[in-house]
Amino acid sequence: MTDKTDNTDWLDAIKWNEDGLIPAIAQDVHSQRILMVAWMNREALQLTVAESRAIYWSRSRNRLWRKGEESGHVQRLHELRLDCDADVVTLQVEQLGGIACHTGRQSCFYRVYRDGAWHSVDPVLKDPARIYEAPHE
Repeated sequence: MTDKTDNTDWLDAIKWNEDGLIPAIAQDVHSQRILMVAWMNREALQLTVAESRAIYWSRSRNRLWRKGEESGHVQRLHELRLDCDADVVTLQVEQLGGIACHTGRQSCFYRVYRDGAWHSVDPVLKDPARIYEAPHE
């Protein structure tokens, strides 16, 4: 998915929050499983479309964060959608490397509420300590 124009009017349709951000839900294009939720600012969303890969705004680092820049687990963009209130986007992505979560799991949503407690139900696919040990880009 690429944007062939320099037109940024589509970004003006978005209702950015008071910090200039919008929540972004990354969903696996094949399984439809929700992989993660992150934040995007205008630049991150524009670059996501331009580069056809997920680029988020890291609130903790206060900078752009290209998903996979340290781990190699890149999210290739297939489709971008805006909700009816224009205040949330979804990204249909192909999760390269199969791991979206820094815990080493496929999805950040690996805990299920059952019997009054949260239970981890998805396996760790890669030791979290090994995810970031070597540069990938």
